[in-house]
Amino acid sequence: MTTSTETHDEIAPDPHSRGHELELVLAILATLPGLWVRFTEPHLAHPVEAVLFGLTIVGSAFLLSWAAEVAQLDISAGLAIAVLAFIAVLPEYAVDFALALKSGNAFEQFGRTCQSAADTAAGVEPACSLALANMTGANRLLIGLGWSMVVFVAWLGFRRRGTRMTGIVLERTHSVELAYLSLATAYSLTLPLKSSITLLDTVVLVAIFAAYTVRISRAPAEEVHLVGPARWIGTFTTGRRRTAVLALFAFAAFAIFMSAEHFAEALVATGQEFDVSEFLLLQWVAPFASEAPELLVAGLYAWRLNTSAGLGMLVSSKVNQWTLLVGTLPIAFALASGTTNGLPIASLQREELFLTAAQSVFAVAILMNLEMSTKETMTIFSLFWAQFVVGALVPDNWHAAERVAVGVIYLLLGAWVLVRQGSSTGRLLRSGFRTPFAELHREIP
Repeated sequence: MTTSTETHDEIAPDPHSRGHELELVLAILATLPGLWVRFTEPHLAHPVEAVLFGLTIVGSAFLLSWAAEVAQLDISAGLAIAVLAFIAVLPEYAVDFALALKSGNAFEQFGRTCQSAADTAAGVEPACSLALANMTGANRLLIGLGWSMVVFVAWLGFRRRGTRMTGIVLERTHSVELAYLSLATAYSLTLPLKSSITLLDTVVLVAIFAAYTVRISRAPAEEVHLVGPARWIGTFTTGRRRTAVLALFAFAAFAIFMSAEHFAEALVATGQEFDVSEFLLLQWVAPFASEAPELLVAGLYAWRLNTSAGLGMLVSSKVNQWTLLVGTLPIAFALASGTTNGLPIASLQREELFLTAAQSVFAVAILMNLEMSTKETMTIFSLFWAQFVVGALVPDNWHAAERVAVGVIYLLLGAWVLVRQGSSTGRLLRSGFRTPFAELHREIP
């Protein structure tokens, strides 16, 4: 085990430092065109803007990945992953906060309908539905595509080495993330039963996030094996290394925050040229932009066969999104609307919240034994895409029943998995909430 006092002398000199310097420079250069567009606002075609802002996000994702790896020399691996997950979801916060503020302004002007009578007659999507559209889409994308991607990429990595893989195993320390995600998921099942997400929900969800942060911050630092630019930065003196890590985190977070919302807007504007609904674009196209950093970083971990860190980061991101993100939307809405009313939940958003919460139940149930097999991955992946296939085949007036049906399937499968795993659930919750980290490190999953 290493400690926060580890020095640069413990990192062997990097024989490929010149190449790693170039990789770092290229990642930084990739962020600059999008930032230039953001601050100069030239008149460019929407597809060009989307590409440039996308490059900014991709370059920032690499910087985040390297900074998080090096940060493990000075703080616990668990806290480093949590910090990375928080920074990586900043684009999602930026987009959802903007939509929540827009919803609050519409609520203040038009009341609970959040739109004018003319817009209602024209079939325009109410502003109050858009923040939840983005949030539910991002959460389902994180599990359906992100968690599955880690297993698939790792499978390719093992196959490249001539090794057969049947699934991945999380380290026992990730019980902490899963325990708090279980708590947040259980509470999320109450949201579809309400007419709005209120400031009381804010108190509960933010409290869960705060407790999770305190718990994960107590994890000790671990021995790390740095590769690429992270290894080169790791050879710096302690002061230079920490300065470099903070600078990379700050710059990448700044670049993502400045670019993500505009990337989503450029994608939406491009899609509107083809007469695609605003709700659909915000639910599925925009999250691809805002989730890109964490998906890319997790994919890099998986490709290096560090599957526990890759999936663990996405689980931590899910904790962030189900607690702090959902919990702070009512605050933004209240500030913009000038009231203490909660963010309204219409029938469509209620169905989307139910489906999102049900998917989370199934995904968490699978990981209660800290394992995710390729068969379970295929189930998650298939159900995620099934909702699109079925939605495209059934008539419009059946879509509500289709969302509820898929959600019920998730819940039934989740219940079956929990029953099959028996005592694994209780053991994981005890480990996540109570067991000291020193003991978690000694246990073998």
